Amino acid sequence: MGMSVTISTAVEDDAEQILKLQYLCYQSEAELYGDYRIEPLTQTLEQLRAELATGYVVVARLGDEVIGSVRASVDADSTARISKLCVHPRMRRHGLGGRLLARIEERLLAERAATRYRLFTGHRSEVSLRLYRKNGYAPVGTALDAGDRITVVTMEKEAGAQAYTTTA
Repeated sequence: MGMSVTISTAVEDDAEQILKLQYLCYQSEAELYGDYRIEPLTQTLEQLRAELATGYVVVARLGDEVIGSVRASVDADSTARISKLCVHPRMRRHGLGGRLLARIEERLLAERAATRYRLFTGHRSEVSLRLYRKNGYAPVGTALDAGDRITVVTMEKEAGAQAYTTTA
């Protein structure tokens, strides 16, 4: 009998698993840009715990293992900032990233009355760009990150907007 994936709010005890997953998932991004100093690879456990305490964190589990995660916070202007969406490499291409994104959007709309969702991704991150476009996000700008190493694409969508539907 196979296990099914469940999606729920992260708890403090998930912090170490989330950080390990994040480190694993962002290796390919670091390689893509030739820069292993990107924030997901330098974040500390204490910083992650602070995010768990003050923001919104959703995880996907297969049994007791955290296999996906996404985080968000909401600004004073009701803009939700979504970050660090990651799915374990062996679980990719099964719609889990889209499910995590939809779940955190639902929470932010219901609990914080978010009016807009905003996220950021690197300009070479084609898989991420495709996922976000498929889920209704549109590019609204680009900028160099703080270290002038990576061009970051800002993407947004209005809260409650439906994701685009595509046929394969």
